[in-house]
Amino acid sequence: MLSGCSSKGGNSSSKTGIPYADRKSKKNQSGAFAVATQYKRAPGPGLIPIEGGVLVVGGSAIEVPGVEPNIYNYKRQVTVPSFYMDETEVSNTDWLEYLHWIRYNYPEDREYYYNELPDTLVWRRALSYNEPYVDNYLRHPAYRDYPVVGVSWEQASRYCEWRTSRANEFILREKGILTDYKTLAGGNTGKNNNATAAATQRPDKPFNTDAYLNGQYDDKGKNAPVDYNTKSGAATTTAGAAGATGGGRNSQPRRNATLEDGVIMQPYRLPTEAEWEYAALGLIGNTEYENINQNKIYPWNGLGVSSAKKKTRGMIQANFKRAPGDYMGVGGSLNDKGDLTVPVIQYTPNDFGLYNMAGNVNEWVNDVYRTGTFTDADAFNPYRGNYFTNKKLEDSQSGKIALDKYGNPIKENAYSGRKQTWAEKQAQTKRADSISKSTDPQGATASTSYQADQRGYRDRQNTLLNDEGVTLVNDKSRVYKGGSWNDMAYWLNPATRRFMQQDESSAEVGFRCAMTMLGAPEISTAGKRSFKNPPQKPYRVSRGK
Repeated sequence: MLSGCSSKGGNSSSKTGIPYADRKSKKNQSGAFAVATQYKRAPGPGLIPIEGGVLVVGGSAIEVPGVEPNIYNYKRQVTVPSFYMDETEVSNTDWLEYLHWIRYNYPEDREYYYNELPDTLVWRRALSYNEPYVDNYLRHPAYRDYPVVGVSWEQASRYCEWRTSRANEFILREKGILTDYKTLAGGNTGKNNNATAAATQRPDKPFNTDAYLNGQYDDKGKNAPVDYNTKSGAATTTAGAAGATGGGRNSQPRRNATLEDGVIMQPYRLPTEAEWEYAALGLIGNTEYENINQNKIYPWNGLGVSSAKKKTRGMIQANFKRAPGDYMGVGGSLNDKGDLTVPVIQYTPNDFGLYNMAGNVNEWVNDVYRTGTFTDADAFNPYRGNYFTNKKLEDSQSGKIALDKYGNPIKENAYSGRKQTWAEKQAQTKRADSISKSTDPQGATASTSYQADQRGYRDRQNTLLNDEGVTLVNDKSRVYKGGSWNDMAYWLNPATRRFMQQDESSAEVGFRCAMTMLGAPEISTAGKRSFKNPPQKPYRVSRGK
């Protein structure tokens, strides 16, 4: 017979009736299934939410006065899902924080530090006295809030990976899911500091989100989730949670947080080109009931580059080159308040709340450059750059992934476009160990790699850039957008696009990060019409007699 019960708040399975694990209960049984019922999404540090929608990619470029439509003025309707984006460009201070972390954690590894240094020689010009910027622009406090430049696409991508792990580690330590910072440091008061410090062993490698999620970073704080799937007596608490004694929840074994817990943030990454164009244009401020009442050429309204508002009338709204040789205007009345770059928070943000989406510095996006990206790519979340990789398995039986000397997962080419059977996966793992990696710069032979993107012999765009069929475009050509302090107004249009090799850098190119938003695309329901769905009723099971 079924027992009469109902979990508080309906926290039980609607399909089996079995109660889910309750963090506050001391009666959870071994093997109980834990569900994050109180999950609330929020942007990561520095990000703001961007509610997605329909975008006519390239549409704003058609509106630029004096510019005739041509093969570069693509125009197609696509949909961009909701996402998060940095409010500002990544600044010099942000990058110095990155360098500081490397120097602190790997003081002897000069190569690691050197590889992440921006190329400050981008300021050198044969016929311009820019030498002071070579030494001062990155490090001097006068430029601390200015956008970092001289950073390649590859460096920017590695920064995103580093930022992901640092932000997640901070969240987990603040919540006590990892050993909190005070305990790690041994505390700052009291007679038990030395004992606490001795009991808490710092992991031998810095925190990495992927390694942690795979159970390869053993550090559990006092608030680490209870492991209901460990049979009694099969596990012990770690140093961070070892202070508790007696019965109840505090004596139970602990586990790492998982994606299902809703605590771990999605990875920081470079925005896609479509995301960047959508966010820069900021048409949300001109939209009512799905009707766009005014299109834009720039991230602000109007045909010009100066403000039409009464209090700021005539002021330039972005940092760019107004005319050949005019970088800042006439002394006593500087038109854009800058000579080269300006601080990352300057001018008025666009309707999404993003600063400097036009001018100051161009910004790297994630896409590989092709002229026909938006005629070929999918209409939902268009993107070109899908060369799929997987985390390399070190042990297929335990699921342990291979890590490099910095504790980061080693990536290898994906070999299949579908989930393999268990037997296929074991065979592929053995075969991958015996394959020579020397024939493919991406890490595997062409016969065994799975490439979804249209590149190489399948890429019809390579021969379309000019009549001779000669092109500078290749698989390492990456898009940058937005215009810079050294560009004319045309490049401030969000639809314009250029490319540079992913290992190159410039004094006119920086970047900002983005993050995928999970769940419902609508950010706020306040004041909006919606269907009134009945609340989900708790699952109740009656006792038969």
